[in-house]
Amino acid sequence: MIKTCTKKVITNKHYFTTTKSRSTEQGSFPGGFILKQIIKTLLLAGVTIFITFSLIKFPDQALEASIRGLNMWWEIVFPSLLPFFIISELLLAFGVVKFIGVLFEPIMRPLFNVPGVGSFGWILGMASGYPTGAKIAARLREDNQVSKVEAERLVSFTNATSPLFIFGAVSVGFFHDARIGILLATCHYVGNALVGICMRFYGKNESNSGKLPQSDDNKAVKALKEMHRTRIQDKRALGEIIGDAVVNSIKTLVMVGGFIVLFSVLIKLLFIVGITSIFTVVLQQGLSLLMLPAELALPLFSGMFEITIGADMISEIATDTLLPKAIIISFILGFNGFSIQAQVASILAQTDIRFRPYFFARFLHGIFASILTILLYKPLYLNKQAFEPGDIPVSQDITNNIWINTLELLKHAGPLITIVSLAITAVILYKRMNRKDAA
Repeated sequence: MIKTCTKKVITNKHYFTTTKSRSTEQGSFPGGFILKQIIKTLLLAGVTIFITFSLIKFPDQALEASIRGLNMWWEIVFPSLLPFFIISELLLAFGVVKFIGVLFEPIMRPLFNVPGVGSFGWILGMASGYPTGAKIAARLREDNQVSKVEAERLVSFTNATSPLFIFGAVSVGFFHDARIGILLATCHYVGNALVGICMRFYGKNESNSGKLPQSDDNKAVKALKEMHRTRIQDKRALGEIIGDAVVNSIKTLVMVGGFIVLFSVLIKLLFIVGITSIFTVVLQQGLSLLMLPAELALPLFSGMFEITIGADMISEIATDTLLPKAIIISFILGFNGFSIQAQVASILAQTDIRFRPYFFARFLHGIFASILTILLYKPLYLNKQAFEPGDIPVSQDITNNIWINTLELLKHAGPLITIVSLAITAVILYKRMNRKDAA
């Protein structure tokens, strides 16, 4: 019996769920797909039950971890990302991103095989940190400025660690050495670009629907026309555009905060129940094969879940030289950590952009950044260190460092910015509800 293929289109999610012939998908085992789904259900249920019982058994430790994650979110993450999210929404609405896309098309297309608008996500992703790149890629896909494959290429290399975190938190805050930030930042951003170049070959046989139409106008005139056309096509009033930018940005950041708290608690529970030690043994064997200190296994495992915790633990490990610690930190910065990956997956789930290419690119980025750390450790760290006096107090460097000063400013003003922003969003949503009820 031949079964016909049926497709159910879910427009608000931008993806298709397709039911195909059992004989085609599963061969001679028609129950294979059902069995796979049952196993997945049991696995997800088991993990959730485990977390629930762990929370009941260790409430104090879970509360402590939850507060730590919440403090990180409302002191640093929310106030530092909110301006970038709002500005990106406004630039998209006013057509500025389209203007940038036309100008950067000759650069982005040959290098990364994505439209010029991808340069906006790449630059803003480096400046503000993750998950800004995923957010912008999703918006570009929703506006049909990039194709599905182009969006997947874009997500793979536009999610980077912010300079504030590399120079402020890691180099000065954890290592008390501003020089290591230059090495880590160079390896991280160059490695990210190499990932983009490699991913340009992904899906190369599929069509690029995001290409801009050809025109006889010069680049500047064409860019201005595209910007004007994009702004005209958006029929919303100015106040509505600004309100949507604020509301959409804060919705995303609230989701990000939830993931930060969740993974902060999860890492703590895994450590308490002893699961961390099991994976640490495996990682120790792998580090020994790579001739890296086995003591870095536990920080590496923690960093693969949450970067901040892992980087802090790595800085406290005693090693003969800084190189092994720099290699591991470069890897976890490129890998992003499961906490960041979950945030990106949640953003991409609202579109038809697949998560798998991004996940593969994280391993690739981690490997590239680690190799670059080995190659550039001497010219960017040791040689630079040799020309600077060694008797300068560390506290002096920290006091005069712009990144650490920015972090301190965020810690003091961040909670107030978060509370005010949430209040403004509540007012906007309340007025819109009243307007709908009146209509």
